[in-house]
Amino acid sequence: MEWKEIVSDAALRNLPYKIELNQWGQIVMSPASIPHVLFQNAIVDLLKGMLKDGKALQEFPIRTKENVKAPDVVWVSDSLLETIKDQVASPVAPEICIEVMSPGNTKEQMLTKLGLYFEAGAEEAWICGGDGRVEFYAPSGRIDSSPRAPAFPDRVHI
Repeated sequence: MEWKEIVSDAALRNLPYKIELNQWGQIVMSPASIPHVLFQNAIVDLLKGMLKDGKALQEFPIRTKENVKAPDVVWVSDSLLETIKDQVASPVAPEICIEVMSPGNTKEQMLTKLGLYFEAGAEEAWICGGDGRVEFYAPSGRIDSSPRAPAFPDRVHI
């Protein structure tokens, strides 16, 4: 299945799940809990207050080598957004891609996704744990803080 088909399918439009495609074109759905959504919202709010000249967005579709993935939150610069805004799924990852852990996720799964985002051009990627703790990563590995948003806390509160 192709991402354009999913976006066009009326039956899939209003599902309360995050939808992605795996490397075989199969739909993968992840139901979100209220804490998960609250962490997403808190991260968006913090990013909006810290970073200018871009947008903090949720469920942003990125075409990766393993098909379309949608990080829980991204920060994308206005300049990058201008070049991709008419795409169904971005061929380039936003500068910051963030995943929020769910009970069904493993750390290994999240690190694999972060690797896909880096391969697609992300400058940094973060993992927010179920307790709100944030881990920051660069393509080279774990780092102490975000280069783009150095004041971002290492724990998000909901």
